[in-house]
Amino acid sequence: MESRRHSCRQCGLQLPAPTGAKAIYCPRCQRFTQFQPKNNMHGAPTVNANGPYSNNINAMNTGLPVYPAKPRTVTSGFGYGNYRPESFQIRSPQVMRPQPPPPVHGRKRAVLCGANYRGHNKSLKGSINDVLAMRYLLVDKLGFPNASVIVLTENEKDIFRLPTKANIRAALRWLVHSCQPGDSLVFHYSGHGSRVRDLDGDEVDGYDESLCPIDYETEGRILDDEINETIIRPLPRGATLHAIIDACHSGTFLDLQFMCRINRGGSYMWEDHRTPHGTYKGTRGGIAICISACDDHQSSGDTIAFTGFPTGALTYSFVKTLEQEPKLTYGRMLLSMHKKIHETQKRIGLNSKDVSQEPQLSASERFDIHSKLLIL
Repeated sequence: MESRRHSCRQCGLQLPAPTGAKAIYCPRCQRFTQFQPKNNMHGAPTVNANGPYSNNINAMNTGLPVYPAKPRTVTSGFGYGNYRPESFQIRSPQVMRPQPPPPVHGRKRAVLCGANYRGHNKSLKGSINDVLAMRYLLVDKLGFPNASVIVLTENEKDIFRLPTKANIRAALRWLVHSCQPGDSLVFHYSGHGSRVRDLDGDEVDGYDESLCPIDYETEGRILDDEINETIIRPLPRGATLHAIIDACHSGTFLDLQFMCRINRGGSYMWEDHRTPHGTYKGTRGGIAICISACDDHQSSGDTIAFTGFPTGALTYSFVKTLEQEPKLTYGRMLLSMHKKIHETQKRIGLNSKDVSQEPQLSASERFDIHSKLLIL
């Protein structure tokens, strides 16, 4: 692909950019340099038009006023209250020494990825907070070893721990490398999600879902086809992978074979998302389960409604539910998450017509969600 070189406006580093790119991301100072004004990002997700501090769960769909949130320290036992929300200040440019990936060991390991898109006109505020909460849950509550958890955020000093396309790909390969029966794997992603036209006929609705690394404008998105090929198909019998995806258009984010539809009364059914001529989406015998923020046609967003500082509704309700009920079924988890989100909507004066966000469950195989326990 033909490329050109541009200087980062923050630190002056020369960076290659494909012809036609409208911005470049600098890994040294972690800033975007835009070449020209843009009306909109082609195919990018819609973000809260009122700003990230709107006082509702999905303010992008409403016209409510904006109330700025002040960072604060919370002393409750819940994961979101065990750290001070970051100030999101820009660090001075510095040369960072890359660190090697941790050795693949232990029966539990995780990749936690949060992208705030700092310096971008479509930036988020809650994604890194979501990662911190997930890390608290996994390490402090569920016994995941520190050495077996890779964190990718814009706050990391190591350039190989930034949520770029190359780094996310490498982390996902690490997650399943040498996976054995009995292993428990977790992939958590909080950031932008988008939809693109399906070109290989393996999507029931005709669209692929994708995650957006911080350098997606120059390097491209990561499609659900690739995510499935990387971490789903290699999963051996006896291994389990859970993905918690807090992003727009995330219902079938892992391209799994079955989608669970549940109503508020607990009745459910499994939809078959296999296509006659599509690529195999299953595992090598292991179980893969995805808990996502919303259906493929829905949006999700930052909110201060739960904690007073920006978080994702999916991550908050998931962590809170598992902290309150350590042993619960998948059905109980879904109903509890729905209840928490709907109660918050009601408390701030919204109803289901104002906000369209329902947590979703998809899996590599069908099972009884009211008897199978959620074990990470």
